[in-house]
Amino acid sequence: MSNVASFEDLAMDGLRDIYSAETQVLKAFPDMISAASSPKLKQAFEKHQKQTQGHVQRLEAIFQTMKSSPEGEMCEAAEGLIKEAKQQIEMVEHGPLLDAALIGAAQKFEHYEIASYGTARTFAQQLGDQQAVKLLEQTLEEEKQTDENLTMIAEETVNQKAAGVA
Repeated sequence: MSNVASFEDLAMDGLRDIYSAETQVLKAFPDMISAASSPKLKQAFEKHQKQTQGHVQRLEAIFQTMKSSPEGEMCEAAEGLIKEAKQQIEMVEHGPLLDAALIGAAQKFEHYEIASYGTARTFAQQLGDQQAVKLLEQTLEEEKQTDENLTMIAEETVNQKAAGVA
């Protein structure tokens, strides 16, 4: 965390943290996509990978408007969540059981992002930066939709298969 002496610094620190999280997860997507056996889950990961590229671009646009750099923070929470997902890929049997584990890992990450984007949007509102509010709200809604989609995939097929019911 850089030196935070004002509300603006706090907002920028949070944006840098989110930027780090998004760039880290972009690097993790190929492993998650290749580990998934469910076609719906693979498709959901591929779709969110493309969305995440857009999230990074939106953040970069915010930083450009603020004449600031997105570099400088390492999101340790994202690093830990990605490490957990990689451990599950190595430890859990490939197939429906791993799909269920991957959904859980992805949803942990989504919930972190939902909290982070919600906070960033609220900070941008307080600072009166309507353009940032708009971009952050758009991403926040996509993160919520991804979480809902993963829940649907889990509940409709993956969890039943993982439990040996389907």
